[in-house]
Amino acid sequence: MTSTVFNRFNRSVQQLDKVFITIVLIFLALAILVPPQFSGSLGFLVSGLVQVSPFLLLSIGIAAYAQASGADNLIAKAFQGRISVMIVVASLFGALSPFCSCGVIPLIAALLSVGVPVSAVMAFWLSSPLMDPSMFILTVGTLGLQFAIAKTLATIAIGLLGGFGTLALMNSGVSTVAFRNPLREGAGNGGCGGSRVRNPKPVVWKFWPEAERRQKFWQGARNNGWFLGKWLALAFLLESLMLVYVPNAWIQTIAGDGSLLSVVGAALVGIPAYLNGYAALPLVAGLVNQGMAPGAGMAFLLAGGATSIPAMIAVFALARRPVFLAYLGFAFIGSVTAGLAYSVMF
Repeated sequence: MTSTVFNRFNRSVQQLDKVFITIVLIFLALAILVPPQFSGSLGFLVSGLVQVSPFLLLSIGIAAYAQASGADNLIAKAFQGRISVMIVVASLFGALSPFCSCGVIPLIAALLSVGVPVSAVMAFWLSSPLMDPSMFILTVGTLGLQFAIAKTLATIAIGLLGGFGTLALMNSGVSTVAFRNPLREGAGNGGCGGSRVRNPKPVVWKFWPEAERRQKFWQGARNNGWFLGKWLALAFLLESLMLVYVPNAWIQTIAGDGSLLSVVGAALVGIPAYLNGYAALPLVAGLVNQGMAPGAGMAFLLAGGATSIPAMIAVFALARRPVFLAYLGFAFIGSVTAGLAYSVMF
């Protein structure tokens, strides 16, 4: 009896949302240890969500529309034709597709399992987690239109670097066997998550006459709203604490001059510190306001999105080691280069 109750309690705890629990625990700690900061952080969080709400609602709507209309099924069309054309189209499509660094893994497995060249897949793999329509809108709301456009261009450039870089490696004979057979043994073929590739369905742009698609739209809007809302809430909460407890002088010393060292440092910090693409936006905005060079912030977002620990684990579990190392190398080099370019240009 006791064991059954414990197991039920354990399952209930596991089903609780970890991000929401983290927010509650932080506020609980503030209420006990520093009550004045509790009210300050709560006010900062609410104010931040209110300011970003127009962009948040628009991004939720776009993501829900893509799900209801089946626009994500267009992915199969990005991998047709000449290899050079595939790389370019895959880089562009990756920057526009609504897939995160982990959610794209089943699609990658399916693409590789059906024989799509790894160079074209690499382009999509690198660009997909760095930008999507929802993230573009939220980037405009937190860091401005100029930064959002620059990050989109950098995302496409990193995809092109990875795609054509992988093609060059294969042509040079480096680890040819691994690149021609990139999937690890037992990695699978993407399961049901790869059905968009193997069995693409037509897109229904005017989805609203169909009750099932309308239901899918509202369900997607609720799920996306909860997902984006909780991560942004956590980000604004952490930003409120950062503004109080992290001295501006530290940030200006470490990443305030936009030099090679500061940009590389920001890219390296992005690997363990990057939690989520949406949560990172307010944090970087806060760091920039405290003195971080915008180029360093760009490198943090790009390197963190592609080489965060969850993303690296997923890539490592799927691809052979030379492919994994190439992925990391192209992501890091591209992120640092984009950060330096943004520092010079702006």
